[in-house]
Amino acid sequence: QVQLVESGGGLVQAGGSLRLSCAASGRTFSRYVMGWFRQAPGKEREFVAAIRPTGGSIYYSDSVNGRFTISRDNAQNTVYLQMDSLKPEDTASYYCAAKAETIQGSDYYFRNYAYWGQGTQVTVSS
Repeated sequence: QVQLVESGGGLVQAGGSLRLSCAASGRTFSRYVMGWFRQAPGKEREFVAAIRPTGGSIYYSDSVNGRFTISRDNAQNTVYLQMDSLKPEDTASYYCAAKAETIQGSDYYFRNYAYWGQGTQVTVSS
């Protein structure tokens, strides 16, 4: 079992930055792929970024590549999402998710993640 708690959301002007954090419980954090997803009202949940257990492989969606940075600290059981050059279209609820590394299936697909946080709202004003 993994419990996830996100923090760091808020209201920011376009061009600004925010840093999201996701604190995980449990002793096996280092065995999970960690992902960030987002969902805007009326839209499907969308992949944002993922990082493999050792941080050796990192993936981003095209829409955030070059602006967002995912990282993890396995000693602190925490994954981060640094968001720079924010745009109004980045407005959404952002969710942290965990996927056991032994689970087959794409790291991009939200249904392959078994554990989810409660979400944190990010609002970017124009």
